[in-house]
Amino acid sequence: MKRTAGTTVTDTSPDPETEEVPQTEEPRESEEPSESEESEESGGQEEPRGDGEDAGNGETEEATGTTGASPRRTPWLRVLAGVLTVALLATGATLFVMGQRLRDTPATSNHALTDTEATDRVTGEVGSALSKVFSYGPRSTAATKETAKRVLAGKALQQYAALYGQVEKQAADQKLTLTTQVVHAGVTRLGTGSAHLLVFLDQVYEREGKAATTAAAQLSVTAELRGGRWVVVEITSR
Repeated sequence: MKRTAGTTVTDTSPDPETEEVPQTEEPRESEEPSESEESEESGGQEEPRGDGEDAGNGETEEATGTTGASPRRTPWLRVLAGVLTVALLATGATLFVMGQRLRDTPATSNHALTDTEATDRVTGEVGSALSKVFSYGPRSTAATKETAKRVLAGKALQQYAALYGQVEKQAADQKLTLTTQVVHAGVTRLGTGSAHLLVFLDQVYEREGKAATTAAAQLSVTAELRGGRWVVVEITSR
């Protein structure tokens, strides 16, 4: 206490040695929730720690190991895919060649097996031609010769002309008559412009004053389509 004139002043300043200065706590901006509060917020289930992190690391390592093995298998997959591709291409090429061979076989190119109309036409025209050129009488040899020039050609016409010269004289002198009828004609091969036929004939020889004689003949004939009609180009006796 200090005394002044007429007035007593009490000194209230604190003694630094005896009185403690109160400490003020700094305000916390945010308090971390307690474990109980965290468990309540998460629905009462606590997330595993420690073991979960280790397990997560294990899964990551295992996944990394699996991904690392994939590049080593990729070359084998590419090789296998390449082999399969080559095998498929080879199979396709083989099938294509076989298909071409099947389409190009003589059986498939023979229209006698598939085109009935064309087959009937060639047998009709060739049969009619043979019946005319191998039928004559004592007074019709000239007409038969002219007919042969229209329905025969090539080697067949040359052979016929060489033989018919003798027949023409005999027919006039001996009064011979020859009548030829086609019994059956079959097309063995028919193309777009040629045909091969097997023809069976019945021939009747008549001489004035004598009995008629019947004979059978079998011919192999080749014909060609010329000017829209079938012409015999080769005749072979069988």
